[in-house]
Amino acid sequence: MRGPHNVWRLIRTGATLERTGAMNLALDAFDAPAPLRLVARVMAWPFKWLGHKGDPSMPPAVRALSALGPAYIKFGQVLSTRPDVVGDELALQLRVLQDKLPPFPTAYAIATVEEELGASLATIFSEFSEPVAAASIAQVHKARLKETGEEVAVKILRPGIEKAFRKDIDAFYFAASMIELLSPSSRRLHPTEVIKHFDGVVRGELDLRMEAAAAGEYAAKTAGDVGFVVPKTHFFHSAERVMTMEWAEGIAFGDVEAIDAAGHDRKLLGERVLQLFLRQALNDGYFHADMHQGNLKVSPSGDIIAYDFGIMGRIDEYTRRAYAEILIGFIRKDYRRVAEVHFEAGYVPADRDIDDFAQALRAVGEPIFGMNATQISMAHLLAYLFEVTERFGMETRTELILLQRTMVVVEGVARTMHPEINIWQVAQPVVEDYIKENVGPKALLRDLVSTVQVLGRFGPKLPKLMETALNQSHDSERAIRKDQPNGRLIGFMWGIGVAAAAWVVWLLLS
Repeated sequence: MRGPHNVWRLIRTGATLERTGAMNLALDAFDAPAPLRLVARVMAWPFKWLGHKGDPSMPPAVRALSALGPAYIKFGQVLSTRPDVVGDELALQLRVLQDKLPPFPTAYAIATVEEELGASLATIFSEFSEPVAAASIAQVHKARLKETGEEVAVKILRPGIEKAFRKDIDAFYFAASMIELLSPSSRRLHPTEVIKHFDGVVRGELDLRMEAAAAGEYAAKTAGDVGFVVPKTHFFHSAERVMTMEWAEGIAFGDVEAIDAAGHDRKLLGERVLQLFLRQALNDGYFHADMHQGNLKVSPSGDIIAYDFGIMGRIDEYTRRAYAEILIGFIRKDYRRVAEVHFEAGYVPADRDIDDFAQALRAVGEPIFGMNATQISMAHLLAYLFEVTERFGMETRTELILLQRTMVVVEGVARTMHPEINIWQVAQPVVEDYIKENVGPKALLRDLVSTVQVLGRFGPKLPKLMETALNQSHDSERAIRKDQPNGRLIGFMWGIGVAAAAWVVWLLLS
């Protein structure tokens, strides 16, 4: 599938941007240099007539991305949260992609529910509305359970969405392989691995059974988070293409005017959404990885309600500690420590100069402290960060893609609520609390206890393991004795070391 026929799809992408008038918007939003503008226009203009026409009633960017398909819509959803990158006007246009796309017929939705749940609609729901929201993957209907009378939200996948995504992902794979072939310097960014990661994420999002499970786990992990609500999942009324959840009444997070009219504190909401994300990522290692305005509401009591759990992120304990140390290093302007963590974690090749890297990080960090969002050019900051990663040969870490992407999205959401938010000041208490509990003596003690517990599971095997180790030490001793005059002493000491280690393990387990 990833053959040259994808060239046609990529040509149509550029042609669609040109035909819908979105090309200039994209180039202006990213402040593209003159040479890039010229190349883009020269390559796209001759094929303009091949582009998708889209819906002329939509703004150019929304028209283009909607016509191109669901994977492109996902990209637009991310950009919609970053007015500091693409500008206020374009960000506002793209927000339509979050939950206001054209719906598919209710008759198809009902047929899908009945097929997936194995019963007629009337036996499950006493009420079933027309679509109340429609996004790239699915649409939502408001319904009422016949058995309990509870109001619920029923999410149903779009018809043919799996095939449509496969076509887009196929073209992305092809583009990534061409980039790696034609631009050797780009290989450090692992374009194909990035697309593979995105592919895996999308596959999970297209199975609503997985989303239901994710919602259940997320609800359990965040049960103690004050001011944050995850609606209850109805597993019995969920399947591969249908998911039923508790109905959550609230104001959409992107509707700033309605939030103001309801008397909610937008500054508090902006700070809370950022801190909640950081706490969940650092403390739980499990976070909502699609946290844009279309997936958040404000309840009448002022709580933040999250939904749409198709994309969730996980990070292991070691990565969380490294990430926290990097954040706290930036907050404290300890660029040397930030550089050390990058080297310790293997994010920067060991043959690079750590002092030069620390200096480059200072050049990134210093301009943003003491400024509010209106003074920071995020586009320029991201461009400089990219230059730093290229200069020091940093490779893309696919395990961090979702974390980094979500951080960008959540920061954009927070700034929508409170444009002057200082993300470093808001993040500092959360990161410091995590550091106190997870980096230092307490963490070391917990690590030792965990290690002993793991060793405890091997308790019955320890005698055999010790015997094997001692036999290996005797074999090594004989080999060394043949080559070195003092081999007998070295072999003897090696055996003593193994025995001592085994004795320590026995003491810990006894």
